[in-house]
Amino acid sequence: MKLMVGYDGSGVALDALKLAFDKAKKYGGEIDVIKSVEQSHTLKYEEIRRLEQTLENEVKEICDDDSVPYRTHVIVTHQTAGDALVEFAKDQEIEEIIIGIRRQSKVGKLVFGSTAQHVILNAHCPVLTIK
Repeated sequence: MKLMVGYDGSGVALDALKLAFDKAKKYGGEIDVIKSVEQSHTLKYEEIRRLEQTLENEVKEICDDDSVPYRTHVIVTHQTAGDALVEFAKDQEIEEIIIGIRRQSKVGKLVFGSTAQHVILNAHCPVLTIK
């Protein structure tokens, strides 16, 4: 079972990672943990390396058991986070996406959009949300 977690460092993302770890352990799965970063002309290599190291450290803290293989990915792209997650999942033939959701007002969703909503509506595979 190939699982993917969209991870932004929030509490709900951490909960999603824990759930993915438990599920992968139980069903013999593997996990891809994805952090999407918007490309900009001010983004420096050192910042990307720091993000990669932080992501690896946070995931390692949860997935400290060698029985569950995992990979961390920082995707630097001009796409929205939702598009990047959906594209990665399709390209890597992910079987289930696990993402955390935060309550957001209707106006907030209209103005800022919702990454989770985009993933739920556009993913090729089941999406499990946790709040």
